[in-house]
Amino acid sequence: MTYQEQTSQIGQLVASYKGTWDGIDAESVARMRLQNRFRTGLDIARYTAAIMRRDMAAYDANPAEYTQSLGCWHGFIGQQKLISIKKHFGTTKGRYLYLSGWMVAALRSEFGPLPDQSMHEKTSVPALIEELYTFLKQADARELGMMFRDLDKARESGNEIEAQRLTQVIDNYETHVVPIIADIDAGFGNAEATYLLAKKMIEAGACALQIENQVSDEKQCGHQDGKVTVPHEDFLAKVRACRYAFLELGVDDGIIVTRTDSLGAGLTKQIAFSKEKGDIGDQYNSFLDCEEVTDLSTLRGDVVIERDGKLMRPKRLPSNLFQFREGTGADRCVLDCITSLQNGADLLWIETEKPHIEQIASMVDRIREVIPNAKLVYNNSPSFNWTLNFRQQVFDAWVEAGKDVSAYDRAKLMSVDYDDTDLAAEADERIRTFQKDAAARAGIFHHLITLPTYHTAALSTDNLAKEYFGEAGMLGYVKGVQRKEIREGIACVKHQNMSGSDIGDDHKEYFAGEAALKAGGAHNTMNQFAA
Repeated sequence: MTYQEQTSQIGQLVASYKGTWDGIDAESVARMRLQNRFRTGLDIARYTAAIMRRDMAAYDANPAEYTQSLGCWHGFIGQQKLISIKKHFGTTKGRYLYLSGWMVAALRSEFGPLPDQSMHEKTSVPALIEELYTFLKQADARELGMMFRDLDKARESGNEIEAQRLTQVIDNYETHVVPIIADIDAGFGNAEATYLLAKKMIEAGACALQIENQVSDEKQCGHQDGKVTVPHEDFLAKVRACRYAFLELGVDDGIIVTRTDSLGAGLTKQIAFSKEKGDIGDQYNSFLDCEEVTDLSTLRGDVVIERDGKLMRPKRLPSNLFQFREGTGADRCVLDCITSLQNGADLLWIETEKPHIEQIASMVDRIREVIPNAKLVYNNSPSFNWTLNFRQQVFDAWVEAGKDVSAYDRAKLMSVDYDDTDLAAEADERIRTFQKDAAARAGIFHHLITLPTYHTAALSTDNLAKEYFGEAGMLGYVKGVQRKEIREGIACVKHQNMSGSDIGDDHKEYFAGEAALKAGGAHNTMNQFAA
């Protein structure tokens, strides 16, 4: 329904109350409705799930159509990201938000900063989803509010052409609301606990849930040691729990991202149940590091399994965890991914220890032999030393090609001494094109950085503190922050407007007319920042 159609329809509703609603302005109601397009989190989840499904189909047709996101730990950060994207690129197409469990643990827990081990309150995850969407919806209300003010000015000046143009812009307005891929860790408990949390996350607006195959109470960050996986049937029960949650809430095309940590996980807490040779439990157990038992007197409460007619004892650590054979990580990842896609997953996440396209592609190629349209969400992680990794990749490629590398020390390539070299330039170019190249070669549909805004907040705060508390004093803020905000068109330089002051003024005028006491008058210091 167009802006004018809504205004007309509401006008008829007001008139039907025979004068008792004459204090209600129909166009103001139409404006408020447009500024609050999404009434519930489920409205958002359904809307954004459809976006992701269209984007996934577009990627299947053309791998150049990959998507991206940045992890955001606060609603304001997510809001400013989307405002920036719209400012610089004119559209939010292909850009999402990522909700990182790592950042929830580190920045949003009532316990204070925590490691990424599922120790934070599970309710803090849906709370952050709701907060992110509250700020994105407020960005819509703010931007539309400015359009409405411009429309009023055009009408007041008699510029009908401009008024018609603005009306069309309003009718075709693109929202800041985009999909969120939300980290549910290992499900925070058993399958029922996973289902209950999934419902809360979906009700808050999440259209995509990312769940990993680690043991819930032993969960570790994907880039730390000590990861412990679970048998496939245990994990698939949680995948089904997420799907049930989506279907119960009417988000029929919700997306489930299954993450495998098997590449770096050398341990399992339990031996899988197997009914017959070659079933999924037997395949999981086939990776266990075992030794043959030939003398029963050597058993001391050990678990034993049968393998090819032999009695085998899986190696068990003092922690009671069982160990996989070294070198089986990639094979286990491939099995995990195929099994997940065959049991309801939509997208895969393979957590790797380095950003190496051919390493990722070597696993995806095997997965696609079974499921041709398999595609990944990939963590462009800050845990990787991107500079060193790619300089070493170039170094190794040059060695293989027979190029002279005598001017370089492979172990010290991070040094600033190499910054202006041909090797560093080639490495930086590979980093620049990594997402495009990996989308084409390694099946990566969605590239994300889990905790970039954690690092940018630390870096920018360090720069400000160094200047402001040093010799620069107030110039440290003015030159390093405010002057840049003004000249680069950063919207929140007018922080009163960004926080909703003008929206509030509009509402006061709707409610009280000429009697409204508004904040945005001539004496508002934000007028110093007029364009």
